[in-house]
Amino acid sequence: MVFPTREQVEVVRAEYPKGTRVELVYMNDPYGRLQPGDRGIVDHVDDTGTVFVRWDCGSGLGVVYGEDKIRIVD
Repeated sequence: MVFPTREQVEVVRAEYPKGTRVELVYMNDPYGRLQPGDRGIVDHVDDTGTVFVRWDCGSGLGVVYGEDKIRIVD
């Protein structure tokens, strides 16, 4: 796994600030229970660019930079 630069992490933080409503597009986790279309609210972005989401289903699983994909919803 290649970690993002500090600049790339700041771009992710600017794109997904705390409180942003998101929807899962894809997650590379065969053991996870999240499915495309699941929604939640961004809690924070850590120093590796992982976006931690409070999913509506109760999960707190993070979206890994460069592996998983979310999109902003209104």
